[in-house]
Amino acid sequence: MSKEEENFQKNDNFKLTMIPGSFVKMMRTCILWQFIRFMVLNIKMLVVVSKSH
Repeated sequence: MSKEEENFQKNDNFKLTMIPGSFVKMMRTCILWQFIRFMVLNIKMLVVVSKSH
């Protein structure tokens, strides 16, 4: 079984649910990365709002 396949678990309905890996967990909890994403999203929202006014 490959490393990627270990992130999938089967339940009773045979649906696949992805479990985040170590890199994804790190990115979700990194304060600096979250701040950068927050700024990018704010800039995108400003662009959309400025186009409508």
